[in-house]
Amino acid sequence: MEKVRIGFVGVGAMGQCAHLKNFAVVPGCEVVAIAEIREKLGEMVARKYGVPNVYKNHTEMLAAEKLDAIVASQPFTRHGVLVPDLLKAGIPILTEKPLAGSVRVGEKIIKAVSESGTWHMLGYHKRSDPAVMYAKATINALKETGELGPMRYVRILMPEGDWIANGFADLVKCDGPQPELEFDPAAEDMDEATYKLYISFVNYYIHQVNMMRHILGEPYEVTYADPSQVVMGVRSSSGISGTIEMSPYRTTIDWQESILVCFKYGYVKINLPAPLAARPGTVEIFKDPGNGATPQTIIPQLPNIPAMRQQAANFISAVKGEMEPLCNSLEALDDLKVARDYIKLLKGV
Repeated sequence: MEKVRIGFVGVGAMGQCAHLKNFAVVPGCEVVAIAEIREKLGEMVARKYGVPNVYKNHTEMLAAEKLDAIVASQPFTRHGVLVPDLLKAGIPILTEKPLAGSVRVGEKIIKAVSESGTWHMLGYHKRSDPAVMYAKATINALKETGELGPMRYVRILMPEGDWIANGFADLVKCDGPQPELEFDPAAEDMDEATYKLYISFVNYYIHQVNMMRHILGEPYEVTYADPSQVVMGVRSSSGISGTIEMSPYRTTIDWQESILVCFKYGYVKINLPAPLAARPGTVEIFKDPGNGATPQTIIPQLPNIPAMRQQAANFISAVKGEMEPLCNSLEALDDLKVARDYIKLLKGV
């Protein structure tokens, strides 16, 4: 496979500024088509990024184009409507996170994936941040060698802040009414108020739910739901404790998300930038093994590649068979289940 031929389904704000602008410059791929129900917008975006073909919908695009993969940036609450249809093309798909707006719809997507013979990668772009990739490799090595003793605790801090970070500065806009779209049904096991709370939680904090498992390297269960909705406590299958702190404070012009991974004799800390920031995160490693050794702090120099661009590169590598997709739909279903468990614990159900 020389260049991976990509078709885009939807080029709204995230489609353009999180995905298309990155796939347009990543080596090894070529964006050859756009399907956009807002035809004028599709044509304007295609001109800007040099995409040769524009279609009114994905059905027309898939009938006319020979594609190797699809990037579908759509509201997650319509993944159950759209993704199974896209999977019929039998080629890999990248969508935004989370997998769906309910566990039941997520299971519908999993069934469609299993029947398609292909795979579905979720856009948990933080896992592609060079800081997270470096830290994850370091954590795995520390667990294997035991250099800093056992892993004891993981803390993920996610204050509210400026998540855009000027990332929509080059957004192509088009006047006109928003198109009418079909959405998935609400969760059947929740009343309206609980479902709204669930949707809000997975919209804002599903990245952290997924990151907790990624850093732990194993499944976990929710053990505590703070009534003020600030802290979620978890415990991994091997007994490691963790917390996700959700908007304990807010910032207006900054983003202060961090991950602290504690071992007995040191830690690995990751500071993450805003989702659309044009820079990677940073890593700090502290080692104090004792026995007369001098404590040391290591701050590695990382590639200056934003997470969204590295995610595009990782997706292309996965399509080529050079690596596994970083988060497939089956793992993403576990995120929805963790979120459901948290909301039920919070509501006392």
